[in-house]
Amino acid sequence: MSPILESPPRLRSHANGRLPPAPPPTGGGDDADGDSPPRRGALDNAVLGTLFFIGAEVMFFAGLVSAFWVLRLGAAVWPPPLQPRLPVGMTGVNTLVLLGSSIAVAAAVRALGRGDRGAAVRRFAAAAGLGALFLLVQGYEWIRLVHFGLTMASGVYGATFYTLIGAHALHVLAALGWLGVTVALLARGRLAGRRPAPLRACALYWHFVVALWPILYVSVYLL
Repeated sequence: MSPILESPPRLRSHANGRLPPAPPPTGGGDDADGDSPPRRGALDNAVLGTLFFIGAEVMFFAGLVSAFWVLRLGAAVWPPPLQPRLPVGMTGVNTLVLLGSSIAVAAAVRALGRGDRGAAVRRFAAAAGLGALFLLVQGYEWIRLVHFGLTMASGVYGATFYTLIGAHALHVLAALGWLGVTVALLARGRLAGRRPAPLRACALYWHFVVALWPILYVSVYLL
C-alpha cells in the first residue's frame, strides 16, 4: 500500500481557494520594537544656546562701536589735545597673545577629537594662561593711563575708551572663568565623549571673544 503524501502547509492553505493570512510585521509601523532610535540633532542645546547668546553679544558690541564712531566723527580733534596717547605697540603684542589663545583652544579641540584627553587639557590650560596674560597686560596699561591722567572723567575720549575696552575685558574674564571650570571637569573625566557639547560651547564663545578684540583694537587704537 503506497504511503499517503501530505501536501506542504502552504499548499493545504490553498486547498479551499483562499490565500493564507499575511505574516505579522517584523518592524516599522507603530511597533515599538521596530522603531529606529531617535536621531541626535545637528546642534546640541548648549551649542545652540551659545550661538543665540553670541548673537545678542554681537548686537551689544555693535551698538557700543557705533556710538563710539558717532562721537568720534563729531569731535573736532581726535584724540583731544593734552590727552595721553594709547599704547599701540604694547597692545599690538597683546593682541597676538590673545590670538594665540584661540589657536590653542582650536588645537585642544582637535586633540580631544583624536581621543587624546591629556593633550587637550594641556592646550586648554595654555589658552587659559594666555587669556590671563592678556588681562594682566591690559590692567597694567590701564594703571599707566590713569597715572597719565586718562580717566572716565576725562571727557568723551576717556569715557568711550574705558567703556569699550572695559566691556571686552569683562567678557574675557567671564570666558576665562568658563574655560577654567570646563578644563577642570575635563581633567577629572566629568565630560564624556570626544567632543562634549559643554566644551564645544565654551570653545565657541572663546573664539568669539578673541575675534571681537581685533575689531576694537583697530577702531580704538589705530584709526
